[in-house]
Amino acid sequence: MKNYTILVLIVIMTLNACKKDSQSTTPEMTATDPATSELVTSEPKLDDFRAGEKWVWMEKSVAEGRTRHEGKEHLEVVEFEGSLGLWNGRDTVQISSILNQEKSSTPYRSWPLKVGKKWKYESEWKNGEGSPMTTSMEVEVVSYGEETVLAGRFKAYKIEYKGTITNHTFGKGSNVHNVHWYAPALKMNIKQVQDDGYGSYVLELYDYKKGE
Repeated sequence: MKNYTILVLIVIMTLNACKKDSQSTTPEMTATDPATSELVTSEPKLDDFRAGEKWVWMEKSVAEGRTRHEGKEHLEVVEFEGSLGLWNGRDTVQISSILNQEKSSTPYRSWPLKVGKKWKYESEWKNGEGSPMTTSMEVEVVSYGEETVLAGRFKAYKIEYKGTITNHTFGKGSNVHNVHWYAPALKMNIKQVQDDGYGSYVLELYDYKKGE
């Protein structure tokens, strides 16, 4: 699940929020629908990001009762090719290229977000060994509220993904339950928990700092 594309799509966003409470929201992205009085959150825009903004996550994967990997992942907003990019310590990708991707009928994230919204997520990709993979999941925004992570407390949407990930090389799939907590004020997932019946993967925000 260490997939850089998925990480930046968590678009796909206090000077240092580590161990501090935060209940702020971003007005441009989060508003109340006057027709329904429901909270609605739109997709972040390039102008919502600032150079120097940085997110650090702790991650841990467990399989067959043993810890297989434990470490940190980060994203930082940097000046890149005349615009802003996201740097993960290895590669940099322009934020505009992420936000302006062709819209899919089965997206990873369907904007705008609101509690009760449902959609289908499907994706064709390759794993680290080069095997063709298919992800097919039913998605639902189940709630919105305060979530506590290592970096503090944030208002977040709880989004559940339920379905299968199929490895076409071996011709078999596994049932997957994946839960994301997306914080509009940070423009990123602050937590992610995945269980595929074989093992588990947890990604949790450890530190966040605003940009310039």
